[in-house]
Amino acid sequence: MRPTTSLLVTGGAGFIGSAFIRYLLKLPEFTGRILNYDLLTYAANLDFLKGFENHPRYRFVQGDIRNQALVEKLLLDCEIDMVVHFAAETHVDRSIASASPFIETNVLGTLSLLEAVKKFPHVHFHHISTDEVYGSLGESGSFSEISAYRPNSPYSASKAASDHLVRAFAQTYRLSTTMSHCSNNYGPCQNREKFIPLMIHNCLKKKPLPVYGRGSNIRDWIYVDDHAEAVWRILQKGRRDEVYDIGGNTELSNLELLQLLIDLMQKERPGDYHSLIRFVQDRPGHDYRYAINSFKIENELDWRPKINLNEGLLRTIRWYAS
Repeated sequence: MRPTTSLLVTGGAGFIGSAFIRYLLKLPEFTGRILNYDLLTYAANLDFLKGFENHPRYRFVQGDIRNQALVEKLLLDCEIDMVVHFAAETHVDRSIASASPFIETNVLGTLSLLEAVKKFPHVHFHHISTDEVYGSLGESGSFSEISAYRPNSPYSASKAASDHLVRAFAQTYRLSTTMSHCSNNYGPCQNREKFIPLMIHNCLKKKPLPVYGRGSNIRDWIYVDDHAEAVWRILQKGRRDEVYDIGGNTELSNLELLQLLIDLMQKERPGDYHSLIRFVQDRPGHDYRYAINSFKIENELDWRPKINLNEGLLRTIRWYAS
C-alpha cells in the first residue's frame, strides 16, 4: 500500500470503521485519501468522526453496499485503489431474532462490492471478518488461519458466507484480496447493545447488569485501535490473497470481565455495582470460547497489540461517562 493510496472504507461511520479512519487520518505517514461509504444505520454515527469532517483528504458518501452502480461510480470518479470492507450487521442476538438483514448486508452486500471491484482489477479488496466463523472452542486450543469453518449463529454463518465469496472471487476472477478475522473488539463508540458498553451504561444508570447463563463463556478481547493498526499493517505489508487472524491475547470469561469492569468503575465513580449483576437465560447456540492464535501476523508483519485490558477499559469507561 502506497502512502498516497485512495481508499473506499465501507461502514466507516460504525464502531471499528470509524476507529480505522481516525487512526489513518492521524497517522503522519498516511497521505492518501479516504472515502467513507456508509448507509448510516442504527449503529453508525458521523459524530464518531467529529473533527475530521472538513479534513482535506476525507469525504463521506451515504450509500448502501448493495448499490453496485453507485459503488462502481465512486470507484471510477474517486480513483479508488483499495476497498476496506467493514460494513456489516454484527449483533448475534439480532441475527437470532431475524436472520434476513444479515444475509442481505453481509452476504449480498459483499457480493455487490465484489462484482463492482471485478470491473476494476487494479483495486485491492480487504475483507474484515470475525473469529466467530470458526465456531466454538473447548477449554484449550485456539483458532488460526487454517481452522475449519463451523459457524453456530446466523450472524457467523453470514460472515462465513461472505468470506467464501471473497476467496472464490479472488480465485476465479484473480481479484487482489486480503482477509482478516479478529477477536472481540471494545472501545469508544461501540453500540450500547454490545456487552462492555451495555455494562458501563447500566452501571452509570444503576440498572441491572444482565449476564447470560453463569457468565462462563470466554472471549478474547482487543482494543479497537489495536485492530485498526493491524488492518493498516496488513494493507501495507500483507501478502495478496492471504488471511491474517488478529487476537488480543486477553482471554476472560464474561463474569471475570464484568468484575474487572466493575472494579475500574468503582475507582472512577464509587458505587455498589456488584449488587446489580443478574444472571439471565443463556442465548441459543451460545459459543463457549473463542481464542485467536496471532502467530502469523505477529511474525510476518511484526504486529502486536499495544493496549492492555485495564488501560483500554479505563479509556472506554471515561469515554462513555463523558
